[in-house]
Amino acid sequence: QVQLVESGGGLVQTGGSLRLSCVASGRTSSAYAMAWFRQAPGKEREFVAASTWSGESTYSGDAVKGRFNISRVNAKNTVYLQMNSLRPEDTAIYYCAQALTVIPGTSPRDYDYWGQGTQVTVSS
Repeated sequence: QVQLVESGGGLVQTGGSLRLSCVASGRTSSAYAMAWFRQAPGKEREFVAASTWSGESTYSGDAVKGRFNISRVNAKNTVYLQMNSLRPEDTAIYYCAQALTVIPGTSPRDYDYWGQGTQVTVSS
């Protein structure tokens, strides 16, 4: 059993910053790939970023490159998403996900466990 709990969402202004956190518990492993996805109303779930154990981001979605950064603190079983230069189009529910593989993917189908999501709203 693996549980993922996101936090840190909220309402921010255009150009602002926000850091999301995801804490994993249960029978998890720091070796597994973890990722962030987001989903806006009426839109498909979109890949944001993924990380391996080393904390390296092997891939970031085109819409967030240069603005968002994923990182991990394995001792705390925590993955972060630092979001900078936020735009209204970043408004979405953000989900933390964990795979059962060490190789990260970019599709929601590559991940087995999901958090409940945290709402991020960027006002203009």
